Amino acid sequence: MYVCLCKGVSDKTIAKSVASGEVSSMRELRQQYGVASQCGCCKQCAKEVLNEALEKRNDRVLPGTKIPTTVCYT
Repeated sequence: MYVCLCKGVSDKTIAKSVASGEVSSMRELRQQYGVASQCGCCKQCAKEVLNEALEKRNDRVLPGTKIPTTVCYT
């Protein structure tokens, strides 16, 4: 599904970027792909997709360990 229509960024793109370690915050997502930099309608959805991807990545890296996955939004 497309998260950011203005920039053509999908949930899969965000998930792959998080899994590879390329992106771990909204700031990095905005800098890398331009998400939420134009009309801003995608901001909340992008945050949710980013947080889900971070949780999945952290579960793979440290199974059973509870670590904060909420992103600091700037």
